[in-house]
Amino acid sequence: MASIFVKLVGLSINGLSYISKNYAADKALLLFSKPRKGQITKTQAEFLKTSVKKTLYYEDFEIMTYKWPGTQKTILLAHGWESNSGRWKPLAKHLKKKNYTIICLDAPAHGNSGSAHFNAILYSEFINIAAQHFKPDIIIGHSVGGMAAVFFQHKYQLQHLKKLVLLGAPSEFTGVFKSYTNMLSYNQRVIKQINKIILERFGALPESFSTARYIKKIDAEGLIIHDEDDKIIPYNDALLIKNNYKNSQLITTKGLGHSLNHKSVTLHVSEFIDN
Repeated sequence: MASIFVKLVGLSINGLSYISKNYAADKALLLFSKPRKGQITKTQAEFLKTSVKKTLYYEDFEIMTYKWPGTQKTILLAHGWESNSGRWKPLAKHLKKKNYTIICLDAPAHGNSGSAHFNAILYSEFINIAAQHFKPDIIIGHSVGGMAAVFFQHKYQLQHLKKLVLLGAPSEFTGVFKSYTNMLSYNQRVIKQINKIILERFGALPESFSTARYIKKIDAEGLIIHDEDDKIIPYNDALLIKNNYKNSQLITTKGLGHSLNHKSVTLHVSEFIDN
């Protein structure tokens, strides 16, 4: 049923492109940037209640942050697409025992943060506001949260950031975007117009937004963890990032999928942070 609905949406937008390419492409972009999930569950809410909440602002957007104070290094956690800060519970609980200060933030259009729509550029600005306020020594990003963290550090080059952890992070925006356009079977009229809109809004074509390219200018020590069986972000993305990240190590897992929410990953991250 879901696949039939997706095909119908794609056909509808393709049809609209023969009436107005710009309108059709705009609708496609809105669909691409609108998370269907990511709301905080009851269990996650109970965990987040144990934090000190603080709302920060980027332009008119609210950024919800959660803090668990400690006496050791400060760690900022950035979740991925259709998720929220509650996903960090297992890792946060482990790191709290080591007395680290833990900071989480909800991405645009996720959890308790503002904005009706999401993109990695906006997320990188949210991360910058949180990083300027809390001054983390380490940032850990899952999926597009990792990509946004790289975009942020590439642009702002915070000197106090010493380590960066990327969990299942995508390398090329074009790869993420192609998966979306293929899923909806958009025609070339829609795809070309989307590229044009992205250029107008962000000042660059989709191929310019590359984790592997941006990470070349990041000096923070890096840890990349990616699963061979990741069906969301291909393992090859991790290899592209590793090949361009001069001060990093890659840990390959198997059977954990994209979430990487597993005790073994927690232990790898903890060991990297402790050393």
